[in-house]
Amino acid sequence: MATTVVSSPVSGAARGHSTHDSLSHDRSYAVLLVTGLTCLAVLVHGYHPFAEDGGLYLAGVKRLLDPRLYPHQTAFVEEHLRFSIFAPFVAALVRCSRLSVEMVTFLLYVAATWTTLFATWKLAARCYDECAARTGAVALLAVWLTLPIAGTSLMLMDPYVTARSISTPCTLVALAGILDIEESGWRMRLLMPARSLIAVACALLIGMLFHPLMTAYTATCALVLAAMLRYRLAWPRTFGIVCLAAVGAAAILQLLSVPEGAAYTRVAVTRAYWFLSQWRWYEWFGLAAPIMLLLGMCICWRNDRPKRVALAQMAVTIGVAATLVALLFARIHNRAHLLARLQPLRIFQTVYLVMILFLGAELGRRLLRQSAARWILTFAALASVMLIAERSVYPGSAHIEWPGHTMRSTDINPWVRAFLWIRDNTALDSLVALDADYIEKPDEDAQCFRAIAERSALPDYSKDGGEASITPSLIQDWTQGERAQEELSAETDEKRISALKPFGVDWVVLEKNAVTNFSCDYANEAVKVCRIPAAERTWLSSKQPSLLLPPQARR
Repeated sequence: MATTVVSSPVSGAARGHSTHDSLSHDRSYAVLLVTGLTCLAVLVHGYHPFAEDGGLYLAGVKRLLDPRLYPHQTAFVEEHLRFSIFAPFVAALVRCSRLSVEMVTFLLYVAATWTTLFATWKLAARCYDECAARTGAVALLAVWLTLPIAGTSLMLMDPYVTARSISTPCTLVALAGILDIEESGWRMRLLMPARSLIAVACALLIGMLFHPLMTAYTATCALVLAAMLRYRLAWPRTFGIVCLAAVGAAAILQLLSVPEGAAYTRVAVTRAYWFLSQWRWYEWFGLAAPIMLLLGMCICWRNDRPKRVALAQMAVTIGVAATLVALLFARIHNRAHLLARLQPLRIFQTVYLVMILFLGAELGRRLLRQSAARWILTFAALASVMLIAERSVYPGSAHIEWPGHTMRSTDINPWVRAFLWIRDNTALDSLVALDADYIEKPDEDAQCFRAIAERSALPDYSKDGGEASITPSLIQDWTQGERAQEELSAETDEKRISALKPFGVDWVVLEKNAVTNFSCDYANEAVKVCRIPAAERTWLSSKQPSLLLPPQARR
């Protein structure tokens, strides 16, 4: 008996010490794993700070740092700043750190990637006890970070920094917090862990400050997940209620929407991914496959861990609800396109994240297990596929555009070289015209002119068209500017002058083979930069005389 009495507390202390050591080891392993996978993710997916939406956000940051930039067509630089603190936040980091914009955004990109992967580990830890499962979940997301989300024109995470780079880890933190709350039951008062509530609230608040639309969808996912945990035995009923509520809310918004004119409809149809009727077969497959996979998991896990089941049920429910809303209300011929502008299928980012978490976890715990060779071979193959895909998207650019790379290298994208020449050799208030679809030209690699050249430009078809589609007040400016630049390189000088003169354009960027008598001060293997003759310009009153001096005089 004495032996029993003495050994019991010792045994309890040993168990407590063992648990503490286990948690400490788990955290250390997670930090090391996520750090290594962050390096792998950067190497596999690359980094292109001025591409696509990254260029839009960077132009906004540069405008805040130097208000003299972009004096013309300014709305296309500033419009997206209204709903997000991203640009002021990055500008503040630049001022406080005294680092370059390029260095700050690169560090932010690495930090966002690390935070996303670590948040994935924390979410996986709520669903799986096995280390192999958690490792598989994080590893698969690391090699699939730039996986396109069907029909949304989005990736899980972009190879550049945007507001979504910050809202994405917030989504994962919020979901993990909801799963933590479930551990204490749902008696809604003292039993609810305060730390988890604070984590959820902070994640939603930060996400809302940076990307309100994506965070609104995150909040929806969190509410549905809470319902799945609370009413876990009645999923069909909860599923039906959520779908009916989504369709009902969408119907009310549609009824209250102000009718739009034909001009807006012409802009809206340029965003084909808004409308399911315009989708290709593989986009439909990308929409259906995650739902079917997760539905199969729900069925297989009926008697398994409730958190895992609830997370899968939530993803299936929101995916189906969003698809119903898009099918019923995001239609080209509607009198209003508010629901299309809200892009309900963006909620599939969460569906994809959950799907990848479960696929990676099941791969780790069932197939790879403790075999180092299997882990290495499997993820080397997956990473190689993604690396090849990334190089096909940005064939004319360095795979990783390190901070300062474009300032040193002579072997960079020829379009970027032309944009840099414009930055270094033209007046701050210059207005430049390019082919409306320049961003889609071969080997241009979606590099955004304004962010690189730091000069004003007439609106383009792709990125500025996206701004106009969600901000109807820009439609007239976008329509006029985009039409003035249609087939600019293929036109004659007379037609170029006729189209561009009302805007007061100073320079044009033409493809190398374009026929022109304009004086072209710069040319390379892809493009040339030419002056519009002074006699053919309509000087706008907004131009400041001090800024009309040649670059050498200004410097």
